[in-house]
Amino acid sequence: MSAPHTDVEQVEAANTAFYEALERGDFEEVSARWLTPSDLGVDEEYHDPADSGVISCVHPGWPVLTGRGEVLRSYALIMANTDYIQFFLTDVHVSVTGDTALVTCTENILSGGPAPEEGAELGPLVGQLVVATNVFRRTPSGWKLWSHHASPVLAESDDDGDDGEDGVQGVNPDDNPLA
Repeated sequence: MSAPHTDVEQVEAANTAFYEALERGDFEEVSARWLTPSDLGVDEEYHDPADSGVISCVHPGWPVLTGRGEVLRSYALIMANTDYIQFFLTDVHVSVTGDTALVTCTENILSGGPAPEEGAELGPLVGQLVVATNVFRRTPSGWKLWSHHASPVLAESDDDGDDGEDGVQGVNPDDNPLA
């Protein structure tokens, strides 16, 4: 077993490497960052991979995705439809207990789609603020993602700044997509 501070550093490095692979659009690297049944010592020839170590992912506004097939398909779709994406991670907190690690962070995302006109380099850039929880498991080949859950942060409105019904200043309760 490694020292606690070493574990935290390794988990933080694994978390950063995951986001860097997304930024590069490197599907193979993104896939390699996720837990596989073989990482858990499960022989896929004799066991259904969905039976053990099921990975899961929740993208903002998406349903829960479970299993490597669904999760990795979602990343392939995102990468195929995003010409540019950059993550500025803030508020990163890493907690390690045994062979499991929890990372919480704020994803400050800058992304752009296809160019609106021929000859233009990139479509308009859009900023988004998302909070994320990433769960990692220790494997013989390092820390691997077990689960990713991301949720959008409600933005403050440009209204007059009065407290809304929910007592949160500058947030319009009518804009709550969960209501």
